Amino acid sequence: MHQMHFAIIWDQRACLLSFFTITVNVEFSSWRFNMFGETYGGCLIRQQGFEIDSFSLEVSIPPIVLENDHTVWLYMKRKYESELWFQGKSISECISAKDALKISLMESLETMLGCKSNISAFRIRLTYTHCISSKTVENSVEGCHGGKRRKTGAGNGLNTIDDDIKCSGLPIEAGAVVERSFVSLQANESSECLKLLLGQSNEPCCLEFLCYRTQIYVGGRYLKYSRNVSQTCWIIDDERMGEASVEEILGSNVLPLCRGDNYKFHAAGREDIDVRMLGSGRPFLLEIQNARYIPSEESVNFLETKINNLEKKLVGVKNLKLVGSQSWELMREGEAEKQKQYTALVWISRPLKDEDLQSISSLEDMHILQRTPIRVLHRRSPLEREKIIHWMRIERIVGSSQYFLLHLCTQAGTYIKEFIHGDLGRTQPSVGSILTCRAEILRLDVTDVKMECFLTE
Repeated sequence: MHQMHFAIIWDQRACLLSFFTITVNVEFSSWRFNMFGETYGGCLIRQQGFEIDSFSLEVSIPPIVLENDHTVWLYMKRKYESELWFQGKSISECISAKDALKISLMESLETMLGCKSNISAFRIRLTYTHCISSKTVENSVEGCHGGKRRKTGAGNGLNTIDDDIKCSGLPIEAGAVVERSFVSLQANESSECLKLLLGQSNEPCCLEFLCYRTQIYVGGRYLKYSRNVSQTCWIIDDERMGEASVEEILGSNVLPLCRGDNYKFHAAGREDIDVRMLGSGRPFLLEIQNARYIPSEESVNFLETKINNLEKKLVGVKNLKLVGSQSWELMREGEAEKQKQYTALVWISRPLKDEDLQSISSLEDMHILQRTPIRVLHRRSPLEREKIIHWMRIERIVGSSQYFLLHLCTQAGTYIKEFIHGDLGRTQPSVGSILTCRAEILRLDVTDVKMECFLTE
C-alpha cells in the first residue's frame, strides 16, 4: 500500500516557512513517484480508453494544509512585519503547498502521458484526503463559529482501489465543505482558531484519481422524413409513441464514434410527430459526455454519410461537424428570432376561387392572436400570444377544387394547425376566417428554419 504522511510542523525559527514547504514537498514527492508509474496512472487512463493530446491537472488537498499555509504566514507576519524585507509582502505572493505539489506533479505527468499540460477539455483530478486532519480542521472551524455545526453529508464518500486509489469518470470535491469553511476564517487571526497539532501524523493520506473529459458537441441540421417519428423519445403510460425518435437515431450513431458515457439532445424548437422536417433542416446539438475520442473531420463526414444511408429513411442530417460550446449560445439566441416556412395541405368547405389566391397573398406581416391550443392545454399555461404571419401563397392542386397547398412563413412559436382551422375561434384571424369558410389542415411539413447556425457551406 502506498502511503503519504503530512508532517505538521510548528517551529519558532526564522526558517519556518521554507522548512515547512520542504517537508511537505518531500512527503508529497516521495508519494508522487510511486503513484505515476506504469502500474497506476498510465494504466488507469489507458483502461478508460482516452485519446488525448493535452491535459489539465486539478489537485485537491486536505484542508489542514491550507490551515498550515495560513498559520505560517501569520507567524511570519507577526514576527517580521516591522522589518523592511517583509514590509509590503502578502500571502498571495507565496507559493502554497497546493501549488508546489501541482508543479512537482506536472513534469511526471507530461512525461508519462507524452503530452503537455495546458487548458484542456481532458482533466486529471487528484483528490488527497486525510480523515483525521479533516476532522481536526472541522472541529476548529466549528469552534470559531461558536459551536454551530455545519452539514457536510453522510461521510466522505471515498471508495478506494488498493485501499487508496480510485479511478472514475466524474470529478468529486473531497473535503470541499470543510475547505470552504476554512477560507472564511482566513481573515481571522485569532490564535485560538489557528492552533496546530504537534508532531507527525501516523495515518496515511488516501488518493482519489479521476480522469474525465468535459462535454463535446456535435452539431448540424436534421431532416425528418417520417410522420411516425418524434423528435425525442416519447412514452405515455409505458407505451411508446411512434416507431423511433430523431434523438435516438442520431445519438445511437454519434455516441459510439466518440466513445462517450452518455449524450443529451438539443434542438432549435421542435415539430409534432406527424410533421415532417424538410428543406434546410432544423439545427441541433448532441452533447457527448466524457468522450474518450475526439472525432476528426473525416470521421464526422463519414458518419453523416452513414446516417443518410440508413436502411430505414426516417432521418437525415446536413452539415454535421464538431463544434464548440459557443454554438449552444448561438442556437439559443437565434431560436427566439427565427422565422419558419411551412407547406400545408388544406381542405376548405367550398371551391377555391381566384380571388382567394389574391386575398391570401396580399397579406404580409399580419399579426394574429393565439390562445393556448385546446390540444395542448393539459400541459401548457392558458396564455394569449401575439404572432406574425410574414407571408402566404396558395398553390392549386390540379384536378381538385377544394384542396390546395398553402405555403407560408411565420414567426417562431406560431401554432400553424390552429392558424388554419381557427381552433374554435381561439386563433384570430385564421385561414378559415379569412376565406369565410371552414378550413382543415390534412398534412404539414416544415420546409425551412431560418437561422444562421449550421447552414450548409
